[in-house]
Amino acid sequence: MEKFSNLAINDLIIQSLSNMGFEEPTPIQEQSIPPAMEGKDLVGQAQTGTGKTAAYGIPMIDKILGSYAEKTQGIVLTPTRELAIQVAEELNKIGQYTDVRTLPIYGGQDIGRQIKALKKRPQIIVATPGRLMDHMNRRTIRLDDIKIVVLDEADEMLNMGFIEDIEKILQDTPAERQTLLFSATMPKAIQALAQRFLKDPAMISIKSKEVTVPLVEQYYIEVQDRQKFDVLCRLLDIQSPELAILFARTKRRVDELSEALKKRGYSAEGIHGDLTQAKRDSVLRQFREGIVDILVATDVAARGLDISGVTHVYNFDIPQDPESYVHRIGRTGRAGQTGLATTFVIPREIEHLRLIERVTKRKITRKPMPTMTDALEGQQRMTIERILNVIEEGNIEHYRGRAEELLAETDSVTLLAAALKLLTKEPNTVPVKLTEEAPLRPRGGGFRRGPKKDNRSGGNGNRRRW
Repeated sequence: MEKFSNLAINDLIIQSLSNMGFEEPTPIQEQSIPPAMEGKDLVGQAQTGTGKTAAYGIPMIDKILGSYAEKTQGIVLTPTRELAIQVAEELNKIGQYTDVRTLPIYGGQDIGRQIKALKKRPQIIVATPGRLMDHMNRRTIRLDDIKIVVLDEADEMLNMGFIEDIEKILQDTPAERQTLLFSATMPKAIQALAQRFLKDPAMISIKSKEVTVPLVEQYYIEVQDRQKFDVLCRLLDIQSPELAILFARTKRRVDELSEALKKRGYSAEGIHGDLTQAKRDSVLRQFREGIVDILVATDVAARGLDISGVTHVYNFDIPQDPESYVHRIGRTGRAGQTGLATTFVIPREIEHLRLIERVTKRKITRKPMPTMTDALEGQQRMTIERILNVIEEGNIEHYRGRAEELLAETDSVTLLAAALKLLTKEPNTVPVKLTEEAPLRPRGGGFRRGPKKDNRSGGNGNRRRW
């Protein structure tokens, strides 16, 4: 698969994509960006959640970036105000290091406020057709300098009765404009629209893959970004995974998480695209052999991994599309074994989670945030397991005499309770601070390296933090 850096995209946009955690293009992006960058018209058939916004947003911003003109040069038409807001936010993130600004325009918002914002001359307007027509009639938006028009979710706009508005808008834009049309389905009316207004378009179709992972128990925890790490540590203490993969959105996040976990005494290592092949191979070997319990990875780094025995997957950051989600949680629940996948979702990402549920046709169960008490109980359970394992192994005869002496002085329950307290370490709360990341919209500080800890215990071979 291509990387974004191989698609002749402006370096400022590449920088934005890296900051957003996009390492490689999705299939719709990989196939759409090159012809769009060449200025060709395009018809893309793809479902929501495949990365369509970036597929047209990247070439659109790249095209406008070359002029730096203080005038509106790009229009994106969407069926709903919610989608207009979401698309505008993503385009602003893609253009965050450029001078290209995007403004959403939609019904239900005060038009005077919109007119005031339009006077600042945004280079891109994302609009619902009805409200754009309103501004055209008021002459508060002029389409004379439009270079590129995007029709997003064209079939939905057709279903909502916007087809005549779309035709009028396209008629009022310059004939030499570039037009990109994206639609989940291709009814005859959309085909006719494309035939009338697009010039020899590139035709791209991305078929949805079958996305089912029946043997994986799936949960999510709604949590603020700043709380994620503490919640993760509590889960690790409660669930005590034998082998776990922790997915993060960016390479920087992977580095920070792996170092922060080590700082709290967990056995963790990270892999991402910046590692040398030798380092990557070393980390994976340690994980396969159980020397490392927790593998922290980006989506790209984890692609193609074939590691048996992964009991838990944690999505520290929710993935950008449903297929990435399925790929992630598919790392566990293999060879007939049941796996457990937990996704951390900040409140503004709940709709994105709902999209994943719709595409995967699977309900993801909500779980409450674990408490410190829950974590301590988890540590106690692990301690009891450890004691029982020692009993099963035998070889404790040398300790019986001292045990009998203690029992002569103290009752057995008090003695065992004291032993549990001594062996059970309270959950580690060494303070750490991760770089806070922007949430995904529905659609679509480093740490010093701590000493390497050997967290392996005897008995059943489970590696624990004691």
